[in-house]
Amino acid sequence: MNEAPRGSSSAIARLVESFHRLPGIGPKSAQRLAYHVLRAPEEEARNLAEALLDVKQRAVLCAECQQISDSNPCVICDDSQRDRTMICVVEEPLDLVAIERTGGYDGVYHVLHGVISPADGVGPDDLKIAELLARLRTRPGAEASPVVEVIVATNPNLEGEATAMYIARLLGPLGLHVTRLARGLPAGADLEYADNVTLTRALTFRQAVE
Repeated sequence: MNEAPRGSSSAIARLVESFHRLPGIGPKSAQRLAYHVLRAPEEEARNLAEALLDVKQRAVLCAECQQISDSNPCVICDDSQRDRTMICVVEEPLDLVAIERTGGYDGVYHVLHGVISPADGVGPDDLKIAELLARLRTRPGAEASPVVEVIVATNPNLEGEATAMYIARLLGPLGLHVTRLARGLPAGADLEYADNVTLTRALTFRQAVE
């Protein structure tokens, strides 16, 4: 457990610990953030607290793409100008944000919320794969799915590759064109940290999943 400086109150220690629990925030950064909040005007601290509560209360999963949003459907799924013949499958919401930032993709998305990782006890049933299949399968009496291509944009590491191959095997019988991001992305890297040019080229030169 991270400790606040000696002599600090239990309230400060709790705030430091709360910041330290955030990903990428070490002990020193947690202390700096806590004391920044303490020195900030009360209105700024109140706005931060209200923003945190508001996002927790309003955030929902888009029923179509599983993206975390404050509306259902989300703004992307609700956009009639998006190309619905393509679905880009990503691991996490931040990967969707990274691809959108490039401006090089105008299709829709599907967020898995993780990857298959037996070592961490994560299997296919723990991901949003069933929801993806439900989007692609034509139900009796329903209009046929317009999707012709599924871009599997999981990260280029062991878990990402295993997840991509699992999805490709599931989609094979549906007759869809399943592609993978091109190797412009370095092995082991996360989409979240890829620069716009690299990510755009990876999308443009995506490859079929064998």
